[in-house]
Amino acid sequence: MNKAKRKAVIAGNWKMNKTATEAASLIDALVPAVQGAGCDVVICTPFTSLWTAVEKCAGTNIGVGAENVHFEKSGAFTGEISADMLVDLGVKYVITGHSERRQYFAETDETVNKRTKAALAAGLTVIVCVGESLAQREQGVTEELVRMQTKIALGGVSAEEMARVIIAYEPVWAIGTGRTATADQAQEVCAAIRKVVGELYGEAVAEATTIQYGGSMNAANADELLSKPDVDGGLIGGASLKPADFAAIVAAAGK
Repeated sequence: MNKAKRKAVIAGNWKMNKTATEAASLIDALVPAVQGAGCDVVICTPFTSLWTAVEKCAGTNIGVGAENVHFEKSGAFTGEISADMLVDLGVKYVITGHSERRQYFAETDETVNKRTKAALAAGLTVIVCVGESLAQREQGVTEELVRMQTKIALGGVSAEEMARVIIAYEPVWAIGTGRTATADQAQEVCAAIRKVVGELYGEAVAEATTIQYGGSMNAANADELLSKPDVDGGLIGGASLKPADFAAIVAAAGK
């Protein structure tokens, strides 16, 4: 597998942070900080900031994504946002299956699959999240669990659509805890994910699929994590709200 055949992608997941006004100020700082990056750069903002983000990022190298999407095109789903609504705003990316959605909002592997397929059908690029809890890692079932999550999430997704799928490995025990998987642990699981993709779609698709690491990657550990052959980028939480830190991670990905 040739890492040079894949574009590194650094995506910021802002979570439930920043008003639209605050988002405008943050983007003003981010744009010059990541200009000329040697990787793809994405910011995934709360729904309320998407319009601001799309306007502010127009003409820059920053793509805009949403943090979630509903699987129906329209209907009686109070509080939900459809893929077509995102596309109409100018959004290009969306996250599905984030561990916080699974943990706090009853997301299942099946609903992650439905959201992923709906987003792909609308033309979005999808960052599909998979990962294990601390208990599952200690039970020694990390690879089995991540393989299952990946297979279910990609059910019904065509080889052609895989060109618009990014998979983010985010160990739940390393999200917002300050704990980070070692570079070797991240590599091991990202390689296992790539192996599953190869089993489903063939080696060419597996080689072309971007696989991110998403557990407390920061300016200090990004170089080591991103040096691994199957770690093609990062899904960045807290550090994405700090322009200097986010820029340092982007710089590491562009090496």
